[in-house]
Amino acid sequence: MGAFSTSECAWSQTSVTILKRTVVGITGFEFKAAIEKEYLRAAGSKPIDIQMGDESYTGSLKLLKYEVDMLNEAAQFAGYETILHVPHTLITVTCVYKKSLSDAPKTIAVQQLAFTEMPFAMERTAKMTEVSLPFMAMDMKFK
Repeated sequence: MGAFSTSECAWSQTSVTILKRTVVGITGFEFKAAIEKEYLRAAGSKPIDIQMGDESYTGSLKLLKYEVDMLNEAAQFAGYETILHVPHTLITVTCVYKKSLSDAPKTIAVQQLAFTEMPFAMERTAKMTEVSLPFMAMDMKFK
């Protein structure tokens, strides 16, 4: 396995799509898949196995405020109060990235996603307003 390089997550070769629109005002993201695991114990002091349980998919998108405003406007146009009210069955986020220009693109598709919070904060000396939108999802596919 090769060493980690910042070119593995170069913004110039990464695109994120929400509701079929490529988001330009994205400043960060995190996608997390988890599986509950616990030891199976029996006689003795050491576990005899590791059991797997429920899966979960969470993360967050860090967007510039104008992108959040555009998501909310699209939600309102569709008849919802904000992006928080849009049913999870309607939202998919897709991230396409590659290590170098010649590599084949890799994709993470976060399916049936629901945003869980929409904070708003400003700082006096800030040059821009960033909003982190945490989410939970029904599935995550890595290709």
